[in-house]
Amino acid sequence: MHVTQLNRECLLHLFSFLDKNSRKNLAKTCHKLLEVFQDPILWSLLNFNSPAELKKHNFLLGPALKYLSICWHSERVKVCNIEDWMKNNFQKDFCNKHENTVTDFLLEVGNRCPNLLSLTLSGCGHVTDDCLLLLLRNCPSLKTLKLENCVRITDQTLEAVTLYGRSLQTLHVDFCRNITQTGLEKVREKCPSVMLSAERSANMIPDSKPEKKFTLGKSSRKLVQL
Repeated sequence: MHVTQLNRECLLHLFSFLDKNSRKNLAKTCHKLLEVFQDPILWSLLNFNSPAELKKHNFLLGPALKYLSICWHSERVKVCNIEDWMKNNFQKDFCNKHENTVTDFLLEVGNRCPNLLSLTLSGCGHVTDDCLLLLLRNCPSLKTLKLENCVRITDQTLEAVTLYGRSLQTLHVDFCRNITQTGLEKVREKCPSVMLSAERSANMIPDSKPEKKFTLGKSSRKLVQL
């Protein structure tokens, strides 16, 4: 019996066991399998382990997506998580490619996946407050938002949670060094039902530009002179 002789239910069940690449390769063999590949029921959950995976076009984004995870933990992540003003030209060029990839992908998710229930971003050094604001606005059913080591996230994201996270039940902002205690307290005050985790975030050293440090140094010298 040829695989294409199976009914649609069986084919969907078969596809459900395959990873994204295998699904895409199988879909290239005939029109019937391509139609199965394009069935929204297969794409309620997506996991990505590197920025390159976001550009492979071996998946579908749409209203069926409910669970999304983008996590990478490699040596390259360390480059992306360095403060922008400390990066050399090579590091900046490297990070710009990642930044555009991640930002464009999340904007697409925000515009095409209104039924998202869970979003996990870990090690994503280029995720911005603006991206998360869009996601919170456009995905009103979002129940779980987990952010880990997302260095660009600030209290603006926490404020967006208080304004648009009406369905949110769980919020993690662990190891996000530019989150402050003040922002966390506002979330606890305005969203008391949300299970909030902020491991190390408010206790880490936040990013500060050289001019700020320089100004602080001058102020200190003036105090000494006085």
